[in-house]
Amino acid sequence: MPGTRPAWLGRLLRGRRAGQDGEPGRLLLRIVMRWVRRPLLPAVRLWRRNIQLRIVVMTLLMSVGVVVLLGFVVVGQVRNGLLEAKIKAAQSQAAGGFQVAREAANAPLAPDVPGGTDGQAATRSWRTDLVERLASGGQGAFHVVALSADDAGAGSRAPRTSGEVNPASIPEKLRIDVQRDSRTHRAYMSIGYTKDIRTAEPGLAVGTQLNDADDKPYELYYVFPLAQEQQSLNLVRGTLATAGLFLVVLLGAIAWLVVRQIVTPVRMAAGIAERLSAGRLQERMKVTGEDDIARLGEAFNKMAQNLQLKIQQLEELSRMQRRFVSDVSHELRTPLTTVRMAADVIHEARSDFDPVTARSAELLGDQLDRFESLLSDLLEISRFDAGAAALEAEPIDLREVVRRVIGGAEPLAERKGSRIRVLGDDQPVVAEADARRVERVLRNLVVNAVEHGEGRDVVVRMAAAGGAVAVAVRDYGVGLKPGEATRVFNRFWRADPARARTTGGTGLGLSIAVEDARLHGGWLQAWGEPGGGSQFRLTLPRTADEPLRGSPIPLEPEDSRQNRERAATRRQQDGNAKGGRLLASVPVQHPTRPPLPVPPRPSAAPAVAPRGVDPAALPGSGARVVARGAGERPDDPPAAEGPPDCSPPAVHPEPSASDQEDTIRGR
Repeated sequence: MPGTRPAWLGRLLRGRRAGQDGEPGRLLLRIVMRWVRRPLLPAVRLWRRNIQLRIVVMTLLMSVGVVVLLGFVVVGQVRNGLLEAKIKAAQSQAAGGFQVAREAANAPLAPDVPGGTDGQAATRSWRTDLVERLASGGQGAFHVVALSADDAGAGSRAPRTSGEVNPASIPEKLRIDVQRDSRTHRAYMSIGYTKDIRTAEPGLAVGTQLNDADDKPYELYYVFPLAQEQQSLNLVRGTLATAGLFLVVLLGAIAWLVVRQIVTPVRMAAGIAERLSAGRLQERMKVTGEDDIARLGEAFNKMAQNLQLKIQQLEELSRMQRRFVSDVSHELRTPLTTVRMAADVIHEARSDFDPVTARSAELLGDQLDRFESLLSDLLEISRFDAGAAALEAEPIDLREVVRRVIGGAEPLAERKGSRIRVLGDDQPVVAEADARRVERVLRNLVVNAVEHGEGRDVVVRMAAAGGAVAVAVRDYGVGLKPGEATRVFNRFWRADPARARTTGGTGLGLSIAVEDARLHGGWLQAWGEPGGGSQFRLTLPRTADEPLRGSPIPLEPEDSRQNRERAATRRQQDGNAKGGRLLASVPVQHPTRPPLPVPPRPSAAPAVAPRGVDPAALPGSGARVVARGAGERPDDPPAAEGPPDCSPPAVHPEPSASDQEDTIRGR
């Protein structure tokens, strides 16, 4: 569409703005790295997941390394052998030529021109004849070069060469060595030619200093081309490269076949293990042969068979237990109904009985109420165990649910001397949930808070942010001791076994509550400290099937965090004051260096839990107990709080276990 720009252009412009704001090119570099890394991700993923590919590639790399190293060694040995043989042959050939040159210098000169006696002409003709005679012994095998120190000019001292060799090809260092003494010297060179019909080629020069017929020194060189040796060396290199390539390919194929025989059963075992973990317990490995892999397959099949038998036994036992609980609960309803009718009749006529019998009738009615509640809870637990619990979710306002729960708990709160306060009910808190199950969860939390609140206030806080809603119930009673957090959601668990159940609790309330929370895809978590009360937080997603990423209400209450920070500050101040008193009793000293500064103690702050961890999936559903220091007493809750902030609350992720050293977490 006109007026729009592609996404990559927008990111580029944002990166330019970021560079202007003091982060030069950081975003642009990140985009470029993402573009470069994106095509490599499939290859990296394949490399990490395929052990066969890794072994074959490493075998190929090591084979290439070995072949290259072997090739260097073989080529070096062949080159050294060829050069040594060439040097020996060249020295032998040159020694014979040098001897012929000495004999020719001692022989009498013949007239250069018929009837003439010009000595210079005879000397020039002698050097030319010498070079031609020496070069005639090896057509193409070597060349002869005669030079003098003053060979720049013409005449008898001019250079003489055979085979069109350029005299300037003789290395200057070799000439200096030859001119220094009369010994034989050699050096490698590049043979150049005076005509362009031939290209330069590597060669070996062997030379010495001699005297000509006029008893003047000159330099005589034998130049041996190394073209044939170069061809032989190239042939060896090509042969080694071809053989090495075939060897690497062959080793790669062998490694692939060998690894395939080992990896295939492993992959088969991994696939069968995945299917076993998915519940397909009848899967088995195909075993062939009698080798180690076959024995591994047989052991794996035996393990799978035993595992299947054990799981079947456990499933049957669990099925029998669930059926027993369900049948007992159902079967007890009929006699319980009869007993209830009889107890109602007795209870109505208790005024006609003596006081002891009347009190017994009242106790009978109370215990029958508790018995009926226990049967209902057992039936509900059996539905959860059997996976038959159904969720009837619909949009509801949690404020209405909280009002009904508080209305039902007011009589108990009046008897306990507690007051239930509600915060955060000025805005709608709507979520898709089962109203009956949410009300049952909140009723358990509020009743437990009132019962264990020691007559203090109970605060119910509601909040909504992001894709989650939360209700937290805070009491200021006895709290939770270290070690109790891991058992608070267990069935039939009681915080104090000696405590009388004045409200007729069955010990299954929190177990059913946490199952209801999980059925919604939510969290039910607990926090507590000895003597500082506790807080239970219910977090639900706004819409069904929406994963939770955090909670609008922090798990640890703000007042507890503030109390702990104030206590830490007081301890630090007391320690500083005590240290000052101790220093006041010591004579003043003048240290040679300033004392080290004492760093302040950091305040406790909740850390962020790792993502992807569902607290409801762990046993205990996220309870935490904070141990209080010795001699520290919790502050009383504020009598009244102002209206809550109208700004939306922040979403608090799950606190990690590393919040503080004195924190013990359990689920």
